[in-house]
Amino acid sequence: MSIYSKVKPQFWEAGSRSGPNKNLFNFRRIWHLAILLLAVVALVPLLIMTFIDYNVTRHSLESENLLRTSRTTSNTRRTVTNFLHERKKALAFLAEHQGVQRLLNKQNLEAILSSMQKSFGGFVDIGVIDENGKQRAYIGPHDLLGRDYSEQEWFQNTLSRGAYTSGVFLGFRDEPHLIVARRIQDFKSGKSFVLRATLDTEEFNTILSSIDLPDTGDAFIVDRDGIIQTPSKWHGDFLSKVDLPRPEFSETTRVLQETSKDGTAYTVGYAYVTDTPFIVLVIKNTAELMRPLNTIRMELLWLLAISIAIILFVIVGVATYMVNKIYMADQTRARTLHQVEHTNRMASIGRLAAGVAHEINNPLAIINEKAGLINDLFVFKEEYANDRRLLANIHSIIASVERCGKITKRLLSFARHIDVHEANIRFKDIAEEVIGFLQKEAEYRSITIKMNIPEDLPEFTSDRGKLQQIFLNLVNNAFQAMNDGGNLAISASEEMDNSLIFAVEDDGCGIPETDKKRIFDPFFSTKKTTGGTGLGLSITYGLVQELGGAMTVDSDVGKGTTFTITMPLKANKADDNEDITG
Repeated sequence: MSIYSKVKPQFWEAGSRSGPNKNLFNFRRIWHLAILLLAVVALVPLLIMTFIDYNVTRHSLESENLLRTSRTTSNTRRTVTNFLHERKKALAFLAEHQGVQRLLNKQNLEAILSSMQKSFGGFVDIGVIDENGKQRAYIGPHDLLGRDYSEQEWFQNTLSRGAYTSGVFLGFRDEPHLIVARRIQDFKSGKSFVLRATLDTEEFNTILSSIDLPDTGDAFIVDRDGIIQTPSKWHGDFLSKVDLPRPEFSETTRVLQETSKDGTAYTVGYAYVTDTPFIVLVIKNTAELMRPLNTIRMELLWLLAISIAIILFVIVGVATYMVNKIYMADQTRARTLHQVEHTNRMASIGRLAAGVAHEINNPLAIINEKAGLINDLFVFKEEYANDRRLLANIHSIIASVERCGKITKRLLSFARHIDVHEANIRFKDIAEEVIGFLQKEAEYRSITIKMNIPEDLPEFTSDRGKLQQIFLNLVNNAFQAMNDGGNLAISASEEMDNSLIFAVEDDGCGIPETDKKRIFDPFFSTKKTTGGTGLGLSITYGLVQELGGAMTVDSDVGKGTTFTITMPLKANKADDNEDITG
């Protein structure tokens, strides 16, 4: 037997009923609808909650990434601002307290540069430039004394604004540097001068390289034209145009989602450094930032898949169990209704048979009486007493009357099952009565009937009418299963547990293995094309259980079928409320 046949529910092969309410009895449809409804009710909230949880987690992770990027950008701007602010303040201090004449003194200027390098760090050189753009004093590693800066943008901006911080540029020294400059006034001559200091870009770059970023992260500075001012790992060469759009001005730190030319999505934090041309950029690969979401997504998917599998397993199990129960209850209901209907019909037939037997018995009694009187008259008269032919005819009439009397007695006996009562019964009498009804059919079809019933088989207490109906149905089924010339065997034996076993065996067509579990179901028949109703075995099974017995079947296709009934010696009827299933 395959696994499928073991787990297949009883209702699976049950067809839908006919009639206006046939869909109510389509158990496969009920099963499918139950699973669908339960699955929708159980899984839709689960899917919605999973979707909501995933989106909440995603939004939370995105917000956290934006917050971290914003915090990193703000901290970097603050560091850059402080770096430049300290050095501009130092330059302002010199301008206010040293005076132009002292700053023009080479030895004094050299001492100032040395002191500033030790105190603040980051200073490369320092110089004083007159209002015509000529550098009048210079201390540093380059030969810039006397250099004319009148055409330089930074020089013009310093004179007009009073203070200026440049971006990174090459200038006359042909190497990257940035300057901070401040205008100072010589009160003696009334002329304006510019105090300029060059800052070390390496120290400036160290501020950005020390930021803790992911492997694909990048932090650098661009000017307001988008020119990269510090080295960038991924977004362009030094002093070249950045490959991302220049962010619009904002006084506060902001974070944007940008896409590069190659389609890569980036999370860009930027902040404008006040009073400088610098924009701090902190750029992170969005996909890398959202990588933890992939782990969370896989965990959610696994959890969802396992939950769905468990829910569907439980739903299928519960739906199968409940529909199976409904199917079994429906089978019991149908069996009970049809048994009641059959009982009513049999009661009508019984009353009809009793009436017919009564009406026939009256004429038979008259015929028997008159035939007996004629026989007596012929015996007393010598002229008829020796007429053997005449006496034989009279005896034949009397024998026929007796035979008719036996038939009417059988009809009356069979009709008694409408009045349910228990009695002590000899099984041999039941078997002979049943065979008596079908003897002519057996002779006509050349069916051999053998009865193996011991004479000492004890009597048992049961309902005679129901037993007649049980064995009449079994013998009728056997006749229908056999071809002409078949063999039928009825046997009985006593068991040690105060019960009797009766068997009805035929050598007919047999019952397929797939139908054995369903032969006791109402309306199931293997002979519907030849007039079977599917009620005989169902009613028989119910009657056996009502009498407290048990019924089994053993059959091989092409070899025959044996129905075995076990009955207690003392009646033990099933409770009316007991669930009778096949």
